[in-house]
Amino acid sequence: MRAEPVTGAREVATSYMPEQPVDVRRTLARLARGRHDPTFRTTPDGALWRTSRYRSGPATYRLVQASPERVDVRAWGPGADEAVESVPDLLGARDDLRSFDPVRPDLRDAHRRHPGLRVPRTGRVLEALVPAVLEQRVIGRTAFEAWRWLLVHHGEPAPGPAPHGMRVVPDAAGWLGVPSWDFHRAGVDPGRARTVRACARVAPRLEETTSMTPADAARRLQAVPGVGPWTAAEVAQRALGDSDAVSVGDYHLAADVGWALVGRRVDDATMLELLEPWRGHRYRVVRLLELTRGPAPRRGPRLTIQDHRRS
Repeated sequence: MRAEPVTGAREVATSYMPEQPVDVRRTLARLARGRHDPTFRTTPDGALWRTSRYRSGPATYRLVQASPERVDVRAWGPGADEAVESVPDLLGARDDLRSFDPVRPDLRDAHRRHPGLRVPRTGRVLEALVPAVLEQRVIGRTAFEAWRWLLVHHGEPAPGPAPHGMRVVPDAAGWLGVPSWDFHRAGVDPGRARTVRACARVAPRLEETTSMTPADAARRLQAVPGVGPWTAAEVAQRALGDSDAVSVGDYHLAADVGWALVGRRVDDATMLELLEPWRGHRYRVVRLLELTRGPAPRRGPRLTIQDHRRS
């Protein structure tokens, strides 16, 4: 199925002047689910495009970094006004660095080299939750391909002059309407498909987590069968702007953090001990380490690619 942008959509334009410098690309990089995510695109002119679904409807928005202190914004679609209103939170307006003390010289240097890195807050919980569920227990490439397939076949065309192929995520009813055989065709096993449907059934309750404390939000998310600490943390990092959320249970994260901080691979418990001095900013530290230190050497067994379409 080929998706064409919806033309003729109403346009809203503004400029955002953050109180502190912001790096748009690095701040939003982890919102993309793989290089070919239909909701996320960067173009040769330097623009970053995203789609999202707001209470007022779908929207496409385009962000251009005019300077560290100015981001030009254009948005299209029924949700254009909400998209524009969401930009400050999206670019870390609520991300408070005042209590962050890097302590270590290498982290202090990383923080100095990336002064515009912020923790984004999309405010769209189901939108972050579904791809996180798809990424459970499989390699990234498999999850990204499933996400793309489902959006191409069950998303809707992006409003406005979006780059070719961009799509808007389904709403809760749309996810509930995905037949089991299409999850199968996308390579999603029945367990993850059940979890996606379980999340969609209680989507309004999950969206309420945007006004909760991080602990209460984690409990609410994990009340859904199939959603555990890793998935809840992945959502908190994107939808809730939680600078402290650590993805415990990640296949590589503990090894990467241990390698960066103490020069050896560690388990989850030791990773949390190592990150404890930065409580309140542990996810920020993880992002800085990702940007400056890179992954640990991959010596352990690799996750195999599981093609659930053959089962």
